[in-house]
Formats: sequence, C-alpha cells, structure tokens
Amino acid sequence: MIVALDGPSGSGKSSVARAVARRCGLTYLDTGAMYRSVALVCLERGVDPADEAAVAEAARAIDIEFGDAADGSQTVRANGADVTAAIRTPEVERAVSRVSAVPEVREVMVALQRRAGAHGDVVAEGRDIGTVVFPAADVKVFLTASPEARARRRAVQRTGRNLAEDAGAVADAEEERRVLADLVRRDAYDSTREASPLRPADDACRIDSSDLTFEEVVDKIVALSPELAVRAAEERS
Repeated sequence: MIVALDGPSGSGKSSVARAVARRCGLTYLDTGAMYRSVALVCLERGVDPADEAAVAEAARAIDIEFGDAADGSQTVRANGADVTAAIRTPEVERAVSRVSAVPEVREVMVALQRRAGAHGDVVAEGRDIGTVVFPAADVKVFLTASPEARARRRAVQRTGRNLAEDAGAVADAEEERRVLADLVRRDAYDSTREASPLRPADDACRIDSSDLTFEEVVDKIVALSPELAVRAAEERS
C-alpha cells in the first residue's frame, strides 16, 4: 500500500502524512527532509546552491537516516549528524528549491525514495511523489491551501508550535509576511522548473485545506481508500 501526498510548501503535507501513516499503521517517508538535508550540507560546506556540479556531488555522497524520537516524532540524520531542527531554518528554506531543481540531485533522491518504498506500506510526501517517484501509488493526493493559510502555518512552526495541535497559535505578523513572500517565490520556482515540476498527478484527489481542520483533512484521505479505512479500523482495535 503506497499513499502519495504532494503539494506546495506549507500545505501541511508533513503533519498530514505522519497522521495518516500513524492512523493506518504505515511508514512515513518525508522526502522533503531529504532535499533539505542536501541543502543544509551544501550551506555548511559553503557550496553555492547555484553550482549544480558541486550540489550533485554533495547529494551523491550524503548518507540520510530517519529515526524515531521519544515523543513519537521523526528524527533526521545527515552524514551522522542530527539535522532534525537545522533543516527547518529559513536559510535552508530559501536554498532547497534551487538544490532540489538540480536533475542529478533528484535522480539520487528518487532512487533512495523508491528503495524505501520497495516493500510497500508507505505514506510518502513531497512534490513529485505521485507523478515521478510512485506513479502507480494506490492513493494519490494533491494537498494545497491558500498562500495566506500556508504562510501562517509555516510562521507558527518557526515559533516551535503547530496549528495541527493548537489551532489558536499565532506568529509575529512581520514574520508571516516574510514567509508569505518566500512561499510565493518558491511556488513560482517549483512549478516552472524543468526537473519534476510541482503539479498534481492526473489521477490525484485534490484537497484544499484552507478551511478544513487538521483532522478533517486526515479523515478525507483515509476515506479515499477502503483499504486505508480497514487498516485504520484495525489500528484502533
């Protein structure tokens, strides 16, 4: 069982994918964290994200590991170092679009992602999961929201809180404006790049989460497949 969940930055893909995986007893695969790890390594080494050859070399040499934290969240290690928090900084956010657009980087990451999903029972989220990585996925979802809603979610995340857990959480208004500008820029870049541009698969179910609660989004995805619904029921029992 493979669930492919695509969508733009800040659409809530990671939180939703984790929740669907947990509810249905599947493995969560955060492909975005993989590209962010490459971007972080490049920044730490002083590699210009525009230097495609150097970025591709960093991607080919990187070792990425996922683990489980005590609180149930996922940890990420790159080349032996815990980068769970470091890959979520604004600096990495600004660099990752350029890094992930390098064709050689995508080839390396897609191969790793397919290897991780080779045995099935995976919820994978990213930008080209349903179109490139797992085109034969059992369930395909394109999750989006208005730029303003996505900017608020991302700005709140940077305060260490999560709207999925605290609907009343707020962020600094100026930070929200900066995040919104970054999201609009990244949307334009991701949707027009030559290598695996951001777009919904033809057979994906499109869900706009702007006016939905977190649980309503998860419910909608689980309801898309009888097998997911059965797995969710089994996990509850």
